[in-house]
Amino acid sequence: MPRVKRGTTHVRRRKTLLKRAKGFRLGRRKTIRLGRVAVIKSGVHAYQGRKLKKRTRRGEWNISINAAVREHGLSYSKFMNGLKRSGITLDRKVLSQLAKQHPAVFAELVKAVNA
Repeated sequence: MPRVKRGTTHVRRRKTLLKRAKGFRLGRRKTIRLGRVAVIKSGVHAYQGRKLKKRTRRGEWNISINAAVREHGLSYSKFMNGLKRSGITLDRKVLSQLAKQHPAVFAELVKAVNA
């Protein structure tokens, strides 16, 4: 059985690592040892950032819904409770879009909650 030389695999791994480290500063983009740490950390931060983005978006939706509901003399919590009791299952993203882009439709929703 012939000996397996792994040079091509080794070079390919390092090449892809340095491609992912492109745009980093100083030795982090040129050297393997520093680049590996930087790429791993950047992946961790990217993962956390994707989760954080969802969290902040939901907060922004809540704020916009609250602002729109206050114009009709309700609070956010009473409005959401009324939606749940009346069986209207719209998520916060859709509610905030309605409040911003279609205020007449949102006003109908508020009337339905009040009734």
